[in-house]
Amino acid sequence: MRIAVIGVGAMGSVYAGLLADAGHEVWAIDLWQEHLTAIREKGLRVEGASGDRLVSSINVATSAADAGPCDLVIIATKAAGVAAAAQSIAPIVTPSTLVLTIQNGLGAGERIGQHLNTANVLLGVAGGFGASIRGLGHVHHNGMELIRLGEMHGGLSERLEDLAALWREAGFKVKAFADINQLIWEKFVCNVTFSGPCTVFGRTIGEVMDDPMTWQIAKNCGLEAYRAGCAKAINFSFTDPVRYISDFGRRMPDARPSMLLDHLASQRSEIDAINGMVPVVAREVGTEAPYNEVISAVVRVREAGFE
Repeated sequence: MRIAVIGVGAMGSVYAGLLADAGHEVWAIDLWQEHLTAIREKGLRVEGASGDRLVSSINVATSAADAGPCDLVIIATKAAGVAAAAQSIAPIVTPSTLVLTIQNGLGAGERIGQHLNTANVLLGVAGGFGASIRGLGHVHHNGMELIRLGEMHGGLSERLEDLAALWREAGFKVKAFADINQLIWEKFVCNVTFSGPCTVFGRTIGEVMDDPMTWQIAKNCGLEAYRAGCAKAINFSFTDPVRYISDFGRRMPDARPSMLLDHLASQRSEIDAINGMVPVVAREVGTEAPYNEVISAVVRVREAGFE
């Protein structure tokens, strides 16, 4: 199968490496020329929970058009880059091409819909990877808990099951779900709880949870997201959001959310798709999100200073 991975940062590189190692024709598409050059000249090293391998069969390009028509396109950019990625892949998308987008936060499918028909769009939720770039052409990941896949418009399909099997054969833990939006929202509630607050206070997940003041703020951020989801009739698998969030946080007390890592590197984050999205949805459904409004404002003010 010919597969294009759009955005080969930490997670995109893991996807590209394992899928290429499984025998697929993989194209790594990114504007990061130095990383692509290292992959082309020396191969892509992927180490961590999946083992330690050097993959030398990956094709690289800065333009998606170079890949030609693809069977599968994986959009692995940050949330802010999804719309531009969707626009860029038009030359390689055929009527049978599947487009899989895997991001944090909400709205990726809708951003793709601004540029492409969403009939062939699938959504993914990745958890428990902890991926990072160790150097040019070198990626590491601490775990590979589960990739959840689903049709953007719901339901189980043969193509969804086939896609899940393809990822499994490449070494990933994967499960197909009829209601992927439930999974996206459940991860979203946890991301909202910890991403913005950990970034604002400069603390790990465990440090936020252990301090009563910061935990109260973080917890309320998550509860605002949960209430907005309930108002949208999201079919949450839990009825006690604080317990669900707490169980999630206790499993990774030393973790720093990617938003905090972005700020430590003086880079812009995915605030608009995570904490910043809660007030947007809240206005749509008639709930309130004052905690997320404040947290988002602080993050945005800091990011304005990165320019």
